[in-house]
Amino acid sequence: MALSPVFRIVSFGDLPGWRQDDQTDAYAAFRRCAFHVLTKPYRTGALGVAFSAFADAYADARASGRQDARAFFERHFVPARVAPGDRPSGFVTGFYEPEVVASLVRTDRFTVPLLARPDDLLEVDDGNRPDGMDPYLAFARQTPEGLAEYFDRQAIERGALEGQGLEIAWLADPVDAFFVHVQGAARLKMTDGSLRRVTYAAKSGQRFTGPGGVLAELGEMPLEEITMQSIRAWFKANPGRVNEILWRNRSYIFFREAAVDRAELGPIAAAKVPLTPGRSMAVDRLLHTFGTPFFIDAPKLTAFGSAGFRRLMIAQDTGSAITGPARGDLFAGSGDAAGEIAGVVRADADFFALIPHGLIGGAAS
Repeated sequence: MALSPVFRIVSFGDLPGWRQDDQTDAYAAFRRCAFHVLTKPYRTGALGVAFSAFADAYADARASGRQDARAFFERHFVPARVAPGDRPSGFVTGFYEPEVVASLVRTDRFTVPLLARPDDLLEVDDGNRPDGMDPYLAFARQTPEGLAEYFDRQAIERGALEGQGLEIAWLADPVDAFFVHVQGAARLKMTDGSLRRVTYAAKSGQRFTGPGGVLAELGEMPLEEITMQSIRAWFKANPGRVNEILWRNRSYIFFREAAVDRAELGPIAAAKVPLTPGRSMAVDRLLHTFGTPFFIDAPKLTAFGSAGFRRLMIAQDTGSAITGPARGDLFAGSGDAAGEIAGVVRADADFFALIPHGLIGGAAS
């Protein structure tokens, strides 16, 4: 597969702030990928950054835990500006791992469940999708009559799956539960004092509809003012309309329990390694190859505490809203402070992919 002309080769000197960025944590994040791929390789994205081309860099990373991170990336990669496609520039948002109080049992206070994957939820593709089923759907419900669209959010929250023992934990607030669904993971501060984690296992399959877009459509707030914080504030002021808005999003997320091995790292995400705060990024999985380093130049982004965001990130996650060659979701970390950062990240950005040396012959110049 040839390298896509969406990549235009440049030099490290063309990356604004490259030499001022400390890439130590990015190297550590990349090294976690290097060990994971010994078990299962990553799929090559449609833009042609072949997984096999990372072999030398991964071997070098596995061989040395401590080395000059900038020199490592300059030794193994060549930067390439990523054309943004149908946008005037690239665009970044933020995500995080919520931390919420939870109970193992339902109580008068804790009434909102996080559910495990049901047994009748099956993955579907072009090989087993029934005639007439929406081709978008990647999951379906096994019934005696065959595969059918799965229950949506409203049906599930009204009890479609009750009595199956799927409840992993119970939360007190449906809005908290919804944002756990949006982020796809959470740390649970259990009422017994323990710390647990849930992470994505599957979904009902319908398209995601964000509450911010719904509120803007209804004239409740201007689109440019929508952040996670403003959405939460609206729900707090309008508790009787929570279901009205949230049920417009038919997609429902199922979870599995996961360990909290290292408190400073995030959950294990789509690339099957723990996310690194401020250094892991979600990308369009169909286009890009997990493990690819991206230097992000977002001069107007200040949420991470600096005058402009110019950092090396590693592609280690994906999301249904992350589509396009120059579209990314920056992992801010875990807990409320990270949520304050992630909730306001919406910024134009230039994307520079670090391409393994062996692939540059097929790039546009």
